[in-house]
Amino acid sequence: MRKNVTVEMEEGLEARPIALLVQTANQFSSKIYLEIGEKRVNAKSIMGVMSLALLNGENVVLDAEGEDEAEAITALEAFLKK
Repeated sequence: MRKNVTVEMEEGLEARPIALLVQTANQFSSKIYLEIGEKRVNAKSIMGVMSLALLNGENVVLDAEGEDEAEAITALEAFLKK
């Protein structure tokens, strides 16, 4: 399951929000990735997500595969839009 999402966090994703995003991703058994352009990182990896340097207004693709992929996409989309 894939979904395009626009980051709607005024501060972008800094250290604390990244840690919370990774915690959210780790609640699911599905494999979850974030993609920007050609860069694809594991959403369960703090270093991977930090390497994206996501900013407010940026488009990202959420890609999840597994038994709870729909729930994972919904939760991460909600997180990126708060």
